[in-house]
Amino acid sequence: MTLTIPGGVTDTDLNPAIKRRPAEGFSTITLIIRRFDPEQDAEPRWQDFDVDVLPTDRVLDALHKIKWEQDGSLTFRRSCAHGICGSDAMRINGRNRLACKTLVKDLDITKPIYVEAIKGLPLEKDLVVDMEPFFEAYRQVQPFLQAGPAPERERLQSAEERERFDDTTKCILCAACTTSCPVFWTDGQYFGPAAIVNAHRFIFDSRDEAGGARLDILNDREGVWRCRTTFNCTEACPRGIQITKAIAEVKNAVIRGKAR
Repeated sequence: MTLTIPGGVTDTDLNPAIKRRPAEGFSTITLIIRRFDPEQDAEPRWQDFDVDVLPTDRVLDALHKIKWEQDGSLTFRRSCAHGICGSDAMRINGRNRLACKTLVKDLDITKPIYVEAIKGLPLEKDLVVDMEPFFEAYRQVQPFLQAGPAPERERLQSAEERERFDDTTKCILCAACTTSCPVFWTDGQYFGPAAIVNAHRFIFDSRDEAGGARLDILNDREGVWRCRTTFNCTEACPRGIQITKAIAEVKNAVIRGKAR
């Protein structure tokens, strides 16, 4: 509660530290955010913010508080806030995560929390990157069902056939896996894990008839053979997809010359 002293002066005017005193149940954390405004900055810079949060708050909640209460110019992407849209992927303490799935209680709040944009894609502003190179690679692997003439009723598929590619249907195109890959950071032509995962989803679909074409695309020198099996992608995936395993299965399919 802020007290007003005669003359219109408040106790927070006399002691600014009172403003930073967290309410009961809240803790004050420090976020150090890598900022960049192309209209003002020649290079990115770090800026720190103190935020009062509950243990159950997410990093996304803290970013909202900063934007709404401290600095409206802070720029980041978010939409569903429930780990489905994948739009709020960013680096939190050096690791690719979704801000909406990262709870404050799972971080060491005795130390500053570092937040920056994902790597390997052109930085546009603050925590926002240009996703077009990522989606261009995604489009090149033809991520859509290519089947024969439509049957009279339906295309049947057994539970076992569906299970074959179930894991790779979970991708939400957040780019956390691709932008955690050291090869992608240094090779602007590499398709990246997410594109290969989405190719896998159709290569191993029993209803699809274009698996060979996709394997030819991924057999390119910038395709699956650029993977160095570091497992960064698997560790970064917020959906728990076994990405490195999927890439290995695509490699085996290329060697065999067939998807199934």
